[in-house]
Amino acid sequence: MILVVTPSNILNPGALVARRVPRQMLGRGLGPVPRGAPFSKAFWRLIFDHALARYTLMLAPFPIAMLIRPDLALGISQAPVLMIVIVLFLESSVLSIPSPKARRALMPEAEAARGLDTLSARARVALTKIAAGRGMADGTLMLVIEQSGLARVPVLTLVSVQMAPPDGREGNVCLDLDAGERTILANGLFDTGFDDAALHRINLRENTYIRSHILDAAGLSAHARLAAMARRQAMAQGAVEMR
Repeated sequence: MILVVTPSNILNPGALVARRVPRQMLGRGLGPVPRGAPFSKAFWRLIFDHALARYTLMLAPFPIAMLIRPDLALGISQAPVLMIVIVLFLESSVLSIPSPKARRALMPEAEAARGLDTLSARARVALTKIAAGRGMADGTLMLVIEQSGLARVPVLTLVSVQMAPPDGREGNVCLDLDAGERTILANGLFDTGFDDAALHRINLRENTYIRSHILDAAGLSAHARLAAMARRQAMAQGAVEMR
């Protein structure tokens, strides 16, 4: 499950405020809430990534059992140790892979290195298209790909393009991407040969869940700028023909 994070497609842009980049979004409160919540699958997957929500779900059978069997309510309410054991077991043995040996067994080291090389190359292409499309002559863009560290659940991947606020002041670090730029990220980073699930296995293997890729706009080639100009002209012509 991939969510391209940009101020215009989330309900709480305050979650994107920081002084420096990369801005970590998962594991710090609720995180970015996508528009369309609570009808969005991404919203419920983000909720599950919140520790309190997970604990509530894990312990839900206890109050349900009390409602079904009121005669057992006293005994169930006096079993906090059992509740703690269940939470610890699920968190440490089901939703995570604590053993370094087990993590390394998820993927050979050479395959993981090739995957990261592929991601780096695709990230540079995507950033180049975005920077050239905006006509940027200078400045530094950072593509940030963050994944949930939870195992054995649907993969959650947040993708954003970030830029540090000027003078180190606190501000919104995520660029407000248009539909075309979001498409570049959604279609350009992952495919059937290397998808977000493959990246997740790499991240679990290395116990690293946030990857950042930097592009200096001053180094953009003339070819990239001309290609971006051609894309803009083609899009404008297509829009005129559709009228």
